[in-house]
Amino acid sequence: MIRLLFLILFMLFAKPSFSQLGFCEGSKGDPIFQENFGSGTGYGSPLPLGITSYNFVTQDPQDGEYTVSTVVGRQITSWHSYFPSTTLSGGRALIVNAGFTSGQFYKTNISGLCENTTYEFSAYLMNIYNSTSGACPNGDIPVNVKFQIWDETDTELLKEGSTAAITASSNPKWEQFALTFKSEAGQNKVILKIFNNGEGGCGNDLAIDDIIFRSCGDLTRINTNGATNAGLIICEEDSPITKTLVATPDNSVYQTHAYQWQKSVNEEDWVNIPGATQSEYTVAMLYSSNYYRIKVAEDVVNLNNNLCSSFSESFFIEIIQKPDAPISQGDKTICAGSVIPILEVISIENVSINWYNESVNGNLLLENSFKYQPETAGVFYAEAINSEYDCEPSTRTPIRLIINEIPLLEDEELQLCPDSALVLDAKVEGYTYSWSTGESTQSINIVQSGTYSVEVITDQSCSSTKTFTVVPVDNAEILSVQSDENSILITPTNTGAFEYSLDGINFQTSNMFLNVRSGIYTAFMRDLSRCKTVSIEFPHIVVSKMISPNGDGYNDSFSLKGLEFFPSSEIMIFDRYGKLMISGDGVDFSWNGTQGGVSLPASDYWYHIKIKGYATLTGHFSLMR
Repeated sequence: MIRLLFLILFMLFAKPSFSQLGFCEGSKGDPIFQENFGSGTGYGSPLPLGITSYNFVTQDPQDGEYTVSTVVGRQITSWHSYFPSTTLSGGRALIVNAGFTSGQFYKTNISGLCENTTYEFSAYLMNIYNSTSGACPNGDIPVNVKFQIWDETDTELLKEGSTAAITASSNPKWEQFALTFKSEAGQNKVILKIFNNGEGGCGNDLAIDDIIFRSCGDLTRINTNGATNAGLIICEEDSPITKTLVATPDNSVYQTHAYQWQKSVNEEDWVNIPGATQSEYTVAMLYSSNYYRIKVAEDVVNLNNNLCSSFSESFFIEIIQKPDAPISQGDKTICAGSVIPILEVISIENVSINWYNESVNGNLLLENSFKYQPETAGVFYAEAINSEYDCEPSTRTPIRLIINEIPLLEDEELQLCPDSALVLDAKVEGYTYSWSTGESTQSINIVQSGTYSVEVITDQSCSSTKTFTVVPVDNAEILSVQSDENSILITPTNTGAFEYSLDGINFQTSNMFLNVRSGIYTAFMRDLSRCKTVSIEFPHIVVSKMISPNGDGYNDSFSLKGLEFFPSSEIMIFDRYGKLMISGDGVDFSWNGTQGGVSLPASDYWYHIKIKGYATLTGHFSLMR
């Protein structure tokens, strides 16, 4: 009964000190204490005397040992082999191999506190045992850490909290834990103690980093008309602006509020704004970007001490400056027929480049590219825009593409007359000429066949080349002239390129002449270079290939036209055996396929036409019944 009464009294009058861990939900001040265990690499120095009772080593610590290092898991391969860089400092950490009995392993004094001020203590912890190693046959012991805040006399516990179990993982990871407490009147020092709640053994090993104390105040938000706590974005063309910023604390910590507005151009170096000590502040005629925040304290005397006050999140009024015009990488000049080059500009980061065909307005040619390949010559304009905001673009930068024309030339194939010269002419005037012979005039004289070329160069250094193929002239000689009905065929003695004529004036490349009336003609033949012209006179008699004496008025008899042009002529007709069927003067000659009044049978018959002064014309025709 006495034992039960004692327990009840203890529960009624004992001061409760345990609470769950938790972060400051409001705004925070600058750290008054931060232990990051050094920013170097490898092993650091041992902690000052009195901080811990564990033994310092420069390797992976065993039970009851510790080290300060960035190196982990070298000798004890069941630990993780590295620390992830997710803490605030990212440097060395305190590595602790817990003793076999639970107890305190870290203790330090914290000074510089303000009285009657709420603070947040926080630290990063990591279970360094690798759960996939399988080194603990009976299962690993989870890390469990308790934090205590004592008064400077080490007699009054102000606050404590436990992490509960921090289990091992397959990948290393830091976890941040915190608790809040309030200093008492006249109190500016406290003592931090950290305990291992679990017993030593396989797996109960940890690392700790970035132990921080900082003031905790109301969560204060800044807003203005048209903007939230995130900030305000203004285009340069809409500046200068005037805006009233309003600070609203949530009253979660402070009973009363004192204010001081601050500004910064880089969110690092803050200065007080003179006279801005109310919950509202009007920014007047702002031309450039600025950060603003408000310092809040429970008493005006604490405003000058960053350790005894808290800050709102910064409020950024960003003036989006019009981008500078893109910088041209140079106009481009090419010759016609060359590959069209890419036009290019450079500009600052975080802009997009659009291309247009006019300096103002115009058609959009290409979006979001620092390069543009045109299809034709012209002037093209690059414009820089801030793609994240709907603000005015830069002025446009012109870039020119000039395409210079080249001379239009056609190759030639020419013949060179024997023992003569030939003029080769580029046939375009006003340029620079470079011949394969070394000459530089528009035309040159040559006396030998072969291949010649001339490069024709413009004032813009564009050029094209013309090739002359010069061959010896073909020898013009007539082998024969053949009359076939009303056509004439002039056959050359040898092959080559020749021209033909029946009047010596009108020449053609074909050696066949059609629909030629009977008469005396001269056949002309010459080479294309007109080095040599040959001719031969011949009679052209139109001879029918067939007669059909049936009385219809068409081809009823064998008779010739044109013999009246000759002084005398004689016609003889033979059968297939060479027997003379009939003969007579050519002018009035006519035969209807009879002999002695008897119709001869259908067959082929031969004729001989003798014209005075010319060779005898022979051939055959068919008699049809």
